[in-house]
Formats: sequence, structure tokens, C-alpha cells
Amino acid sequence: MRLGLALGYWGRGPSADHVPLAQEAERLGYDSVWTAESWGSDVFTPLTWIAAQTSRIRLGTAVAQMAARSPTTTAMHALTLDHLSGGRVMLGLGLSGPQVVEGWYGRPFPKSPLTATREYVDVVRQVLRREGPVALDGRFHSHPYRGEDGTGLGKALKPITHPLRFDLPILLGAEGPRNVEQTTRIADGWLPLYWSPSRPDAYGAAVEALPPGFLVAPLARVQVCADVAEGLLPVKTMLGFYIGGMGHASRNFHADLMARMGYEEEARHIQRLFLEGRREEAVLAVPDAFADEISLVGPRERIAERLELWRKGPVTDLLALAPDRESLRVLAELNS
Repeated sequence: MRLGLALGYWGRGPSADHVPLAQEAERLGYDSVWTAESWGSDVFTPLTWIAAQTSRIRLGTAVAQMAARSPTTTAMHALTLDHLSGGRVMLGLGLSGPQVVEGWYGRPFPKSPLTATREYVDVVRQVLRREGPVALDGRFHSHPYRGEDGTGLGKALKPITHPLRFDLPILLGAEGPRNVEQTTRIADGWLPLYWSPSRPDAYGAAVEALPPGFLVAPLARVQVCADVAEGLLPVKTMLGFYIGGMGHASRNFHADLMARMGYEEEARHIQRLFLEGRREEAVLAVPDAFADEISLVGPRERIAERLELWRKGPVTDLLALAPDRESLRVLAELNS
């Protein structure tokens, strides 16, 4: 099982520790470092900054939001950074949800998310293969554009720049069983959210028959600490926000996933508290058991024991949300 460092996205501003952490991860033998985006910092610029100050570690997006860019724009970002970094990029994509897509990006959330994702990946792959002009008679991503509000003058084009790698890995953030099943067919890997090594069935039957070489790269909080409850608090804070605030009461993919993992009553309770403005109560309502099974928190010996569960399943890459160098170091030692 390879190790990755997940840095997430910025809060109020950039973290001065992100580049040093990435450099330390590279020194410790970590395979990859990953950035993210929500509705603030973008995913590619920090990754480019890190690329310029490292030499070996692979560079991943977990995830680049599809609504933020047309598929050709995303492909341009990926092929450009892949050249500048010497072929180190892994492109992780995610659809996000209606609240972010319509509220932040100001565009409609696709009525058929599976089709929209499939078309997006198709266009990105066409750009990277550069076998001919990009052409797709799609429902969401037509190339050239054929909408009634267009000029009709669009011309199918292929990239001027020759991509460094036609097979640059594409991973998808998928939560629902149908989305996960499609991911195993159209992508090179999967970025699970809230992965529990004891509950792979929550993602559907596709997890039991993954293609050869398919990447499974979940994000997990990793923290070496004496007090487990204290170490779980950041996990519960994240869960409270995503389950309560990253979605509508009637449509929240994160809450639905938690429900499929056996915590339906708790998920709906967290949603209600958060939407009522009782955010601290929502965080405290997250069960310690749920936060614990999707993370690696506690003394070294406890993390070592629990790490064995992650190794036994389909996980190929553990992307650690590690807040300090000691946790990075201990995880590397335990995984060696």
C-alpha cells in the first residue's frame, strides 16, 4: 500500500506548512501529494507551487471540481503541469453537489450525473490522446458546441501542445454504488470518501471485482496522539460540516453515504442540527465510532494495529490528512 499526503484546500488563507510537509513526505518516501478545492483556493495553483519545490513525489488533485472548468480546460491544466513536473500528475475529478455547482459556479447541476461524468472523462481523454480533433455529440459536453444559442461556427480542434503522457491517470471521486461501478469502467482509479475497511459493501458490488491495476485511494485523517477522543475531534468537525452543511436537507450525498454505512439516524440528526444553526451540537452528534473507523488516530501501537485492516482490503494508496511531521513519519515507518 503506497502512501500519499493529502493537504486539502485553504481556509482563510494559504498554509505556510504545506510545502515543507510535501517536502518531508517526499523525503520519507511518500508516493504522492494531493490538493483540493471547494469555493476558495483552486486545486492546480498550489499543486504547481509544490511541484516546483519537489522532485519525485507524484502530484494529485483530490479533487478538481468538474463544474469549475470545461473538460478541455481541465485537460489543459493537467497536461501543462504534467510537462512542467516531468510526468508526475494524477488527475482526480469530482462532480460535487447541487448546492456548490449551482450556488458557487452558477450553472445547473446535471440531471444525469453519470452521463455528465462519462462525457467529461471522454473529452479529457481525447485531449490527452491527441489522436485527432476533440469531437463529442454529448448531452452536456458537446464538441464543437451545437446549442441553439451558439453561432454554429465552432470548429473541432486538437491540442497544439503534445501531451507528455496519453495515459495520465484519471481518478474519480464517487460515492453512490452506480457512480462507483461506472468509475471502475471509465477511470484508472477511485477516490473514496469516508472509507471504512470494515464496510466496503457500502459502495456497492463493484468494489468486490475491481479491474487489474485499478487505484483505490481513500483520504483518511492520520494523527499520532495520546488521547483518541481529542484526536477524533477534527474528524468529527469535518464530518459535521460535510454531512450537515455540504448539501440540502433533501439532497446530500455525504449524508446518504453515512446512512448506507449504518448511521442513517445519526446522519439525519446531524443534518437537522446543522441546518438549524446548531453547528457545535452537530459536530458533537457525530458518533465517535463512525469518526474512528474512517481514520487512523491514537497512539502508535493503536494505529499500527488498525493499519493492518487497511492493508487487507482493496486500498492501493492511503492518502493521509496528517497535521504534523511526527504523524507522517510514524505512518511511513509502520507501512515500511
